[in-house]
Amino acid sequence: MARGRGAPVDKNLRQHHVTSPRPSFWTVRSHRTHLRAGVPLAALTVASFALASCGTPGGAVADDAPATASSAAPAPKLAPEVSVRDGASNVAVDVPVKVESRGEGLAKVSMVNEEGREVDAELSGDSRSWSTTEVLGYNRTYTLVAKDKNGQQRSVTFTTPTPAYTTGVALSPLPDSEVGIGQTIGFRFQSPVTDRKAVQDAITITTSPQVDGAFYWLNDYEVRWRPQYYWEPGTQVSVEANIYGLDMGGGLYGAQDNATNFTIGDRVIAVVDDSAKTMSVYRNKELLRVIPVSLGRDGSEFVTPNGRYIIGDKHEKLLMDSSSFGLGMDQGGYKTMVDYATQMSYSGIYVHAAPWSEWAQGSTNTSHGCINVTTEAAAWFQSVVKRGDIVHVQNTQGGTLPVWDGLGDWNLSWEEWSAGNA
Repeated sequence: MARGRGAPVDKNLRQHHVTSPRPSFWTVRSHRTHLRAGVPLAALTVASFALASCGTPGGAVADDAPATASSAAPAPKLAPEVSVRDGASNVAVDVPVKVESRGEGLAKVSMVNEEGREVDAELSGDSRSWSTTEVLGYNRTYTLVAKDKNGQQRSVTFTTPTPAYTTGVALSPLPDSEVGIGQTIGFRFQSPVTDRKAVQDAITITTSPQVDGAFYWLNDYEVRWRPQYYWEPGTQVSVEANIYGLDMGGGLYGAQDNATNFTIGDRVIAVVDDSAKTMSVYRNKELLRVIPVSLGRDGSEFVTPNGRYIIGDKHEKLLMDSSSFGLGMDQGGYKTMVDYATQMSYSGIYVHAAPWSEWAQGSTNTSHGCINVTTEAAAWFQSVVKRGDIVHVQNTQGGTLPVWDGLGDWNLSWEEWSAGNA
């Protein structure tokens, strides 16, 4: 739907909310009672006494007492009530503007921006209320004119915020995807966020069955959400990031809302044990296969870190370039095309085919950190795992894959993770 600024919104990144105070609707009536003047009270009393004491000819009693009556003046006609005051600034763009009749019903309501484009709105069936049905635009001046059937009219002019910057938000995983039990929910902004709490409050995560979780900010650009424990297979998850109109601090506002949804698939976990030089792959706790592996070279900077890795992208073919992590060709680096590369970290650790190291697989570590397997095993592994599945690496000489690597979210304890929110 077009926004009040007169231009369509890009829904690919639809980037809780700020509300403006609104007056309550009220009705005022004034009453006046008029006493019609007649004979003064003292004279009336005397006359009444005399008439009671002395009859008139024929015995008739004189009935000339003055008549009295009271009547109420008509209530004043009131102009419609508007939820935004005249002259208001920084009016929230995501809160509907409302008009209420204080008389017989609304005859006509019109709201336009400074270019004359009329904002989409809806009048109630009884004509007593009116409300905008589209979000407003930033840096706009709107004029609203509301006329009641009683002839009274109200005009209001107001402005919306002028952001210094706006940002969208990218979400992961993709909509309608099936992912593994270790999948975390990612929110990445195009500009740094200063009001982290406002952003968290604008995000709604709904799960079926209910699952408790928490946010963790990797940096000012990216926040993740994960449950305390691995997801249960079959869990349905929907995510809404309602950030359009949101003040994120420092002059940064949300440009578009965004949403995603996903389902948790089978429980797939691979355990890589350096002490045995094997990778055991389980589905729903059933052992599917044990594969000989070769890991990062012992005693070198390339030793494979321990920890729980989350499966990311899968590539049937991928160029492995050591310069991506600072190892040049003159330092023993490489540029090698590999088959069936399955991502385990942002820093470049993959399970992939390495036919040149088949002699070492199951006995010796020879890689630059990746998990080397045969071509057949690499193809099989890629066909079994999915995004969000877990690879647990243990008993290496390395440290632990850090959370900031991007796919190491499960390497923080729940106490550390839940302390990383706003």
